[in-house]
Amino acid sequence: MSSTKSGKKAVSTSKQTTNEAWAFERVSVEFRASVSQEIQAKIDYSDERELADGRLFGQTQEAYERMCGREAEVERTRARTDRSQEPGREGATRFVTEEANEQRREAFAERRASVDPWADPEIVDPRETLEREELAGVNREAARLHGRYDDVSRAAIGRELGERVAEGQSLLSAVVAVAERLRERPGRVVPVGELDVVDAGEVCVEGVIERLWTPSHPAIQWVGLLEDETGRVKVTSWKRSNQPTVREGERVRIRAAAKNWYEGSVSLAVTGWSGVTFPGRGRYWE
Repeated sequence: MSSTKSGKKAVSTSKQTTNEAWAFERVSVEFRASVSQEIQAKIDYSDERELADGRLFGQTQEAYERMCGREAEVERTRARTDRSQEPGREGATRFVTEEANEQRREAFAERRASVDPWADPEIVDPRETLEREELAGVNREAARLHGRYDDVSRAAIGRELGERVAEGQSLLSAVVAVAERLRERPGRVVPVGELDVVDAGEVCVEGVIERLWTPSHPAIQWVGLLEDETGRVKVTSWKRSNQPTVREGERVRIRAAAKNWYEGSVSLAVTGWSGVTFPGRGRYWE
């Protein structure tokens, strides 16, 4: 009897274990759409569907306001009548500003005319007051000076000559004065042969490093001869100036070089305020 009862208990226990195993395996699985499917579903659902306030279904208030602003800008741009794409208010503001600037320029020119009569805006060109022979001489000398100083326009040189001649100077005196001003103007590349006659403490020169010497002092970075078509000049660069080094046969341009005199000869010194560039060197990205 006891053996029969124990067998029934074993069978019931095995059935219970099998049922629990099946219950664990029957766990429900949740299926979710991919990101692309969700995006396409939102587009399919919200397309052409608007809410009561005009927003699309699922559209935020920020996105709705941005869309309205873009549509309003398109309408405002389409409503402009001129081809310059400038509305009436902006065009009127620009016109008023230009008129005010022109009036200020004219007022300044009138005040300047009290010191320089040729700055009067009512005077177009002083060459109009010259005789035919004087005007011909001014044009001839302006063309000659322009060939020597080609970085200045012929019209500017002719106007300055005309002003001096109209003030009573002779043509020769006007040419000498204008030539000196053009030769000594700031930023001009001075030929080496004219360094001794240029009345300036700093000059801009350009030429080829013809020779380099061994520095005679530890404070000297490099020293050599700079040569161009008109002559040679000694150039010294000090280490404290923190300037780049040069090589023999290389073309350099030195800006704001200090001019010195030693035993009757002119020389140049590269200082910390100077600038050394190399027109012959290619750009590093080429």
